[in-house]
This record gives sequence, C-alpha cells and structure tokens, in this order.
Amino acid sequence: RRVQVEFYVNENTFKERLKLFFIKNQRSSLRIRLFNFALKILTCALYILRVSLDNPTENYSINGFTRFKKAIQTSIMHFHFIMNLIFWVNRLQPVWAIQVTVALISFLETMLITYLSYKGNIWEQIFQISFILEMINTVPFIITIFWAPLRNIFVPVFLNCWLAKGALENMINDFHRAIQRTHSAMFNQVFILICTLLCLVFTGACGIQHLERAGKNLSLFDSFYFCIVTFSTVGYGDVTPQIWPSQLLVVILICVALVVLPLQFEELAYLWMESQKLGGNYSRHRAQTEKHVVLCVSSLKIDLLMDFLNEFYAHPRLQDYYVVILCPTEIDIQVRRILQIPLWSQRVIYLQGSALKDQDLMRAKMDDAEACFILSSRNEVDRTAADHQTILRAWAAKDFAPNCPLYVQILKPENKFHVKFAADHVVCEEEFKYAMLALNCVCPATSTLVTLLVHTSRGQEGQTSPEPWQRTYGRCSGNEVYHIHLADSKFFGEYDGKSFTYASFHAHKKYGVCLIGVKREDNKSILLNPGPRHIMAATDTCYYINITKEENSAFIFKQEEKHGKGLPVTGLYDAPSRLPVHSIIASMGTVAIDLQHPDPPEESGKLTLPTENGAGSRRPSIAPVLEIADSSAILPCDLLSDQSEDETNQSDDEGSVGSDFVKGYPPNSPYIGSSPTLCHLLPQKAPFCCLRLDKGCTHNSFEDAKAYGFKNKLIIVSAETAGNGLYNFIVPLRAYYRPRKELNPIVLLLDYPPDNHFLEAICCFPMVYFMAGTIDNLDNLLQCGIIYADNLVVVDKESTMSAEEDYMADAKTIVNVQTMFRLFPSLSIITELTHPSNMRFMQFRAKDCYSLALSKLEKIERDKGSNLAFMFRLPFAAGRVFSISMLDTLLYQSFVKDYMIAITRLLLGLDTTPGSGYLCVMKITEEDLWIRTYGRLFQKFCSSSAEIPIGIYRTESHMFSTSERKDSNVQSQVSINAEHGEEHQGRAGSWKEKTAHRNSTTSDQSEHPLLRKKSMQWARRLSRKNVKPASRAERISQQRLNLYRRSERQELSELVKNRMKHLGLPTVGYEDVSNLTASDVMNRVNLGYLQDEMNDHQNTLSYVLINPPPDTMLEINDIVYIIRSDPLAHMPEDSQMGQAARNTKNQQDFGAQSRNETHL
Repeated sequence: RRVQVEFYVNENTFKERLKLFFIKNQRSSLRIRLFNFALKILTCALYILRVSLDNPTENYSINGFTRFKKAIQTSIMHFHFIMNLIFWVNRLQPVWAIQVTVALISFLETMLITYLSYKGNIWEQIFQISFILEMINTVPFIITIFWAPLRNIFVPVFLNCWLAKGALENMINDFHRAIQRTHSAMFNQVFILICTLLCLVFTGACGIQHLERAGKNLSLFDSFYFCIVTFSTVGYGDVTPQIWPSQLLVVILICVALVVLPLQFEELAYLWMESQKLGGNYSRHRAQTEKHVVLCVSSLKIDLLMDFLNEFYAHPRLQDYYVVILCPTEIDIQVRRILQIPLWSQRVIYLQGSALKDQDLMRAKMDDAEACFILSSRNEVDRTAADHQTILRAWAAKDFAPNCPLYVQILKPENKFHVKFAADHVVCEEEFKYAMLALNCVCPATSTLVTLLVHTSRGQEGQTSPEPWQRTYGRCSGNEVYHIHLADSKFFGEYDGKSFTYASFHAHKKYGVCLIGVKREDNKSILLNPGPRHIMAATDTCYYINITKEENSAFIFKQEEKHGKGLPVTGLYDAPSRLPVHSIIASMGTVAIDLQHPDPPEESGKLTLPTENGAGSRRPSIAPVLEIADSSAILPCDLLSDQSEDETNQSDDEGSVGSDFVKGYPPNSPYIGSSPTLCHLLPQKAPFCCLRLDKGCTHNSFEDAKAYGFKNKLIIVSAETAGNGLYNFIVPLRAYYRPRKELNPIVLLLDYPPDNHFLEAICCFPMVYFMAGTIDNLDNLLQCGIIYADNLVVVDKESTMSAEEDYMADAKTIVNVQTMFRLFPSLSIITELTHPSNMRFMQFRAKDCYSLALSKLEKIERDKGSNLAFMFRLPFAAGRVFSISMLDTLLYQSFVKDYMIAITRLLLGLDTTPGSGYLCVMKITEEDLWIRTYGRLFQKFCSSSAEIPIGIYRTESHMFSTSERKDSNVQSQVSINAEHGEEHQGRAGSWKEKTAHRNSTTSDQSEHPLLRKKSMQWARRLSRKNVKPASRAERISQQRLNLYRRSERQELSELVKNRMKHLGLPTVGYEDVSNLTASDVMNRVNLGYLQDEMNDHQNTLSYVLINPPPDTMLEINDIVYIIRSDPLAHMPEDSQMGQAARNTKNQQDFGAQSRNETHL
C-alpha cells in the first residue's frame, strides 16, 4: 500500500504560517509594512485635521461642567484652567470614530507582530520604544470606546511620525530584498537623516502648538516656523513660547537634537569619506548617454596616470570620453590632487574596487564601456604573480562584458597566451623591451625612434629654443603613423595600379609623407615595404608617417614658375605650399622624368660618379622610379644561396667566419606564442658546457673572450636572470637578413645562472654565450670581454624595481653605469631605467651648463603640456637610455590606431610576415654627399634597391658654453688633426671598391674622411670660440683641474690593467683613455656621445629625425633608417624549390649573406 508523505520547508503550524506571511516572505512583508506606514501617515493627518477644527477660546464642556474664561479669577483656578486646556481637547465625533478605528487596527497588528517575533523574553518585547509608542497612541482610544467621558482627552497622536519613519525604513529594506538590489549606504544614511529631521520638526511643532493652547494660542504654522528658526540656530524671537510647559518642551527638543543629530551627521560624514575612498558609482544614465573607458590597475601611480590621460586625450575625437579608474587600493594623495584639477575632475572618475567582483564591474558600468585597459604592476617583486593577477582581471572582465574590447598589458612572454584569446590587443613588456634593446646595438637609437612614433605630438616641442637641432628634432618628433584607404586618399589615390615603391617616392616628393606599409582587403596582415612588385589597389589600406593625418591636412596647390629652371610645367610638380620650389628641384636632381613614358635608361642600374678633376659640369643623376616593377631591373636577393661576390671579397680567415652556419627556424622556443623567425643557426646544437664563456670544457679550453678570437666586436647583455624575454634579444640579432660576416658575438652576463630550459632554447644559435656575474664587479666585466665589446646593454633588474622610494629604483643601475662610463669611455652603454625622469642622471656632470639648460627646456615643455618633455635629454635623444614605461602609450594609442602594435612588432622584428620588410640602417659617408638632400636620397633608394627611408640618426659636433676655454694641448692636437685632413680623397670608384672602403676597420687616420672633416669643423669652431684670452688666474685654475682629471684617469687605467694582469688577461686590448687615437675618437663619434676627456665636457650630440622634409641636407655621419623589402619575396619559385633540395643534401653549403648595406 502506497503512503503519501508531504514535506514542508517551514514548520506546518498556524504560527509559522503567520510568521511566513508577515515577516519572512519578502513580498507579503513589504505589503504589510506599506499598509502600516499608510496607517501612521493617516493618524498624523487626522491629528492635523483635529487641530485645525479645534478652537480653545470658545466655551466647552469638560467632565459635564460648563466653565467660562471670564469666571477664572484666582491663580489656582488659572492653573486648573491651563491643565484643562492641555489635557482636554474638542474632538468631533466623526474624527473620533476614524481615530478609534485606526488605533484598533494598529493595536491588533502590533500585538500580532509582537507574538510572532517573541523569542522567550517578554520584557524585551514590552520595553521596545516602538511598542511603547504604539500603546500610548492606541490604548487611550480603545478605552474611550467603553468610557464616553474620555473621548475628548488629549492623545499625542503626532508621535506616530516616528513609527512611520521606522515603517518606511523597514519597507525600503524589504523592497531591496525583493528586487535584489541595494542602494549605497550613503543613500540610506541621508534618507535616515532627512526622516529624523522631519520627525523632530513635526514633533516639536505639534507639541508646542498644543501646549500653547493655554498660552499664546499659536497656530500650527507658527509653531512650525518657530521650530525651523530654533533648530537652524537663527532665533529671530518674534515667536516664543509663553508658558512653562511649552518652554520645557523646547528644552527637551533641543537636548534631543543635540544628541541625535550629531550622531547622524557623524555617521553621514564617515560614510561620505568612505565613499570618497571607494569612488561611488558611475551613473547608469551617463553610461547610456556618454562614452567611457575603464582603466583597471592594481596600484595607480601618478606617472602612469598622467601618461594614460595625456596620451588618451591627445586625440581630438576622445575629448568627450570619460575615464573610469577601477583600482583595489585607496586613492593616493598625489593622484587625488591631480584628479581635483578641473581639466581632469570632470572627465576622470576613481572607483575603489576589484575587477574580480561583478558588483564593482557593475559600478564601473563595464558592460557599457567602449574599452577596458588592464595594466600590470611592473613594480611588483614577483612579476609572475603580477601577470597572474592581470590574467584573472582580463578573464573576469571578458566574462562580465564579453563585447567590451580588452587592451591588456603583460610583463612576461610566457603568460601572453593566457590572455591572447580573450584580449583584443596584448602588449608583452619583455618582448618589446629586449627586441628594442637588441636593435639598438645594430640600428642606433631604435628605442628613441619607436618611442617618438608611438607618442602623440604636434611637433611643437622645442620650437622656441635658440638651438637649431632642438627645433628640427622637436618638429620631426611630431611624425606619427596613420592609415587611410587608397580610394579615399589624396596622398595616394592617384597611384592606383602603380607599384608600391613608385607610390611611396612620389607621395614623399609631393606631400612630404612617407608610405611605409600596406594591407590588402582580403589579407589581415600588414606588409612593411612589400617592394616594387606590389601593385597598389583601390581597396588597399595605406600606412604612412606624417605630422598629421590626411583628414586634417589642407591642400593648397600652386602653379610655380619653373621655366627659369628649365623644367616643364606639368601637374606632377604642383606641390603643397609648404614645400618651396628649390626643395622640389633638389629632390629631383637634374633629371626630367617623363611620367607618360617611364622607361629606364640602359645604364640606370649603374652609378656615374663625377670625376676627380671635376670635368663633368653636371652632378650625377639618379634613375627614375618605375611605375611598374621591371624584373630585370631588380636583382633577386637569394639569402639562402651562396653569393660568390661575398666570398671573393673575403680573405681565407674571414671566409671561415659563418661558413658553418645554416638558416632555419629555431627548433626550441622557450615559451608558447613566440613568432617563428628564420635565423642563422648552428648545424648541430652546442653542448651546454660550451655555452659557458669563462670556463673551459672537454670541447674547448677557452676561458675568456680574448681566447675565442672573435672577428667582430661583442654585444654584452647584463641581466638579473635569463628570463624567456631574453630570447627576443637574440632572435633579431640572428635573423636571416643579418649578414653573416656582421654577426656580433652575444655574451649574457647574468646574476644567476640560467636553467636548462633556457639553454635548450639558445644552444642552436651561433656565438651566444653566458657567464655568471654582475656589472658592479670589475673582474666579471673583464672576463666577459668588455674591452672587446662595442655595446653593453644594461637591463633593469626586477629586484630593484620595488624600492621604498619609487624613484630610487634606478639608483644602483645609474651608479654602476656611471662607473663603467669612466672605466671604459669608448664603450657604447645602452641602459634601461624604471623611471624616465631618472635619465637626467645618465652621464651626469654637475657643472655642465648645457645640461642645466636642457633641464630648464624640459620643464618648459612639461608646463606646456607636452607628452615628450624628456625628449631633449641627450642620453635619450642619442638612444643611450630607455624606459619600458615609455611604451605604455603603445597600448593606449591602439584604442584609436588598432594597427600600431602590429607595425611596431614588424619594425622590431618580433613578427616576420612573408613579404614584409625589416628595419635596418645605412651610413652616409663623404662619398655619398653628392646626393645632397634627403629627397634625392629617397629617390636613390627607391630607384636602385626599392628601400624606403623613414628617418635619420644624426650626430653633429657641438661646442657647449662650458667648453669655450680649452686647454692648449687639446687645441693643438685638434689643429694637427685638421691639418692632416686638408687633403680630399677622390670619390671615383666602383661599387665594390666603395663598399670595401666603407667596411674597412683600419685605424689609419688617412682612411677616415669623416674624421678629417669633423676635425676641421672642430678646429674652426675652436678658433672662433677662443677669441678672448683667459686671465692668468683662470689658466692656472684650468691647469690644476686638467692635472687632477688626468691623474684620475691614469688611476682608473692602472686599476683596470692591474685587474687584467691578476686575471691573466692580456692588457694589449685596453688603451689608456688619456691617449685616445684618431680612430678611437672616430668610434666615439659614431657612438653618439664623444667625450673630450681632457676637459670632461661633451662636444657631440646625436638625435633622431623622423621623416625629415625632402630638402633636408645630408651630413657626414648621418645614419639613415630604412625599411628593406623582404629578400625572400623576390626569389623565384623554382629557385626556392631547388634551394630546398640543396639544403636537404648539404646544410654546410650555405654561403655568405648578400650585400650588408645599401650602396649609393
């Protein structure tokens, strides 16, 4: 037999059912409280109605006796009269009936709630204030039902306002529970305070009005007016209580107000301060009507905030956006001051909260945001833990708002793949940092070039400076990367159906813009300089460098008079008004190009140099740039095949360098997500023991860099640990397009030995070694071969990033670099700092007036609101110092330019897209000055090798104000150099002879035309500077200073030599800095920071010019940044297949690289 069993969630009793209906159930409880609140409001309204109908001056009956006011004669009778007026009122019968009914309902409800909430202590229920007030306001009316003479007795029904206040608070709480939403504590506290004030005023007004029935007989409005004046501490005195009962009530009310109101205000102030810390909420209405972005950070520093705000609001279309900052920590004092500035206070909202809480994401209205930026805390001791926090924030934001674009910053490359599928744009700090530092070693000041490109600027920096280089440098720094569709462009629209190289050259000649890349409509990959074989289409997206984007450009065409110059008046020569006529002519040379018949001359592939005696009256011509690529004019550059011309130029010992290298993809990647890059590799992996530089093994007995006999100078990297990001330092320096004979040995100077996982990744690369040591140990520096190095890269250490004082994180690095700068003055030191503001301490000179002037200029630019105030610091301008925080703007700029990360990765060699070019450099020598201008150089590159120049790294001599008085020995030495440089070397010769001359490494002074010309320039400037003779006291002081400095340098030299002898190292390679040869001086010029060691003042400076105007004159020692097209893109298909077969047969047959630089 089946038995039915019923289960109840609650106890199935009558009391439990009532409790469920009246208390537990949210909706029914809300209805009960709403009914209770309506009853209390009704009682207060009935009291006001009874007061308005009551008139104590008329005769009335009390306890059946008729009394008249005129019968009162004695004081005793007067006292009884006052008491009668206080205790008895004139209540109409209908009003009494309604009040009794309401009182009866309230009484029954109160007793039922008390019974249901009873928990064993009856006295606790009875002595509750709400219960006592209910009894006072209801029991007298219930008694009058049975005893009619008491129907006119006074009952303080106005006290029900306090019960109404409690019912309203409970009703709001039930309402929040029912709709599952809560208002802020600030709202609740303000609501309670307002209700308390209203109840106090209403209670006082009703009480004083009733008591004054026996006195001045105030109306209810007069009593209300008196309470407002009294509580506001104004006290006009026109309305005052007359009898002592009302005066006593005023005293009681004031005492109550002095106790209750301060407590309420204190709670409100506390909640207000807490809400200021938390930041409140971002308005839902504002989120639906205004656009905003969310910035999620673990800790907010003033530098990070200002970098974000300056870069974000630098774009005109973002001026109306709001920035909502979501940070788990309390707002910093400095950040609070910044956010109080009117410029930011109306647009920036700070919310304290966590991105892992949906409530905080809801406060920030993440689901309505245009974008979310999630930044990692690079100042954390454990950077891996900081990345893990960033990953969780990214996941939480994507889970809460899947349609909101995410821009994520990751510190370590091995953590990138965790957010790559969730984030729309990812910037890995260590990837970019190491790749940029690596390119700095082969392409000077790449860090400065990229930093200027990713910062938004109008090119107004330094325009008020008296220094010409600062004006030029500041103006060119305003160049940025922009994009436009070819069909919509005036810059490039006319080149539809023409080659990419043709479009790039003519757009630069006509408009001064530099076309660097393109993207097909059916291809998501951006191609940098795809070469002349790429034919422009109307659907292509063009990427170009210019001061401003085309949409903001004004096109003013003028028909210039060119008949005087012998040039035909054609539409091509119509140029913007900002380019003068001589600029257009200089950019074209003396060649008149027929655009309708652009057939190249037969000898266009050869360069005709002027004869030495100047027999030719016409300067050399430059071949025209073809509209359509000619296969015969472009030599295929097969980097995977042997080049006989390279082998013939090499001696026997030189030919052995790199002869055992092969090309291929690294077999082991240290982390997931690294882009595969074709590199120079060893035929077989090197044993781990052979990677140790300072210790021999069974395979070789070398214990120092000298023993290896490297042909090229070393590149030393000083880092704390061998992180996976260090792999990105090696790959760009071993890329397949680097000439084999120019591969520099790489030495990793690590504080802690690397693990086997990292060694497994680097053992396939040629000439890569490691050594345990630090840069503050002279023995370690000498053992790793610092005297044979051209570049020393000092990477910021993680353990120093979290200093007690933020800006002291770079203290140890700066002091160590300064020491190495003194010990090894000819060494190029590239330093990474945590804070960009500390770059002013690099190569610090306390009495250098020029550095002080640059400091003042930096402050002026910062006051003007420049995003690049630090750009005029000489170490930064020369590319000697770099801070990864400078690249934070790359992530911010991606919100407007979503292609910037991809273009930067291609420039740095982090990604290798088939058909996309790569960044390299070419040096201008004296033999190249016949080209004269940058515009003609652009044409030469495009016509001869299809390369696109994008800027110039310029080094020029500069005599500073503190160097006016020179020592006589220095002046004579420079004068001698100038005399030796009076002879001019002929520029005639073939391409191969000129290449051999430019690649020569001899130290003979006669083979350095640049040194001779620079020496002459310095001598002339010295002769002009030294007009006023110095006094005898000044000469003596200067001689003493020079003697002290010379003795200091000799002491440092002896220290280094003694340590080398102690370590058993030969001292031949170390030269005393006080005896610098002409070749050493030349090397220091090339490094960009030549030091006059005798007076310790810098007299050369270097800086970067991005996309200079076409009429910019070329100078000796200029280094041109060029984007060279992909060599593999020009290989025929059958050639690639045949070469693959040869690679399979014998990997050792790989020859040397193609030409290592562009020959002009």
